[in-house]
Amino acid sequence: MTDDAYINYDEIKDEKDDNEHDDTSDEKSGDISDYGKVDTKNDRESLRCLTIVGQIEGHYFLSDAQKTTKYEHIIPLIFDAEENEEVEGLLILINTMGGDVEAGLAIAELIAGMTKPTASVVLGGGHSIGVPLAVAAQRSFIVPSATMTLHPVRLNGMIIGVPQTYRYLERMQKRIIGFITSHSKISEETFRSLIMKTDELANDVGSIIDGREAVEIGLIDQIGSLAEALSWLRGKIQENRKNKCSDS
Repeated sequence: MTDDAYINYDEIKDEKDDNEHDDTSDEKSGDISDYGKVDTKNDRESLRCLTIVGQIEGHYFLSDAQKTTKYEHIIPLIFDAEENEEVEGLLILINTMGGDVEAGLAIAELIAGMTKPTASVVLGGGHSIGVPLAVAAQRSFIVPSATMTLHPVRLNGMIIGVPQTYRYLERMQKRIIGFITSHSKISEETFRSLIMKTDELANDVGSIIDGREAVEIGLIDQIGSLAEALSWLRGKIQENRKNKCSDS
């Protein structure tokens, strides 16, 4: 065999490994930019992080000028987190102004239905339908500077001023309040009093509470940020591993 025909298989293998690494990096970058999702794995545990930011988009497309969280993206990622054996826990980072009620509740119900450890952290704001999303996790955290807006259900666009419309709104309100009170320590009476306050918001009804107030009234479990949420998740993951070893 001549020198020209010599094949360096080590170089080919190195080039293939580099290409595979680049593909993995591109895929990871795409997950972050497109879905706000990243999977991390180290010697201790494997976690998935989801971000819920901007406005939660429902059945209608919102303006390109708005940052949105699309429920058709988030729902499959939650399903995959539950079924993927490599994912041991889910961290949800929340900074949302609210959005579509049906879409927000759908995401919240899925998070609440997970068997793997889940933790949420409210950063900046967890407003409106962001409240059920925050309390849906098994453990909820909020930073002291974050705020949460609590208000009654609203409808956009033209509505018909008939009793049926108001009964529909009341039923929807009951669904939201029922979810929040069943996944937190706040009482229905306290929550209703906060969403119906008339002396706090200009030209509106409701309340704005900060992180410490949210914990004091039992809406959020504890003050904390990334480190506290990760510490709690690691503790639950270790607990689950011990239980599996005991069962086997």
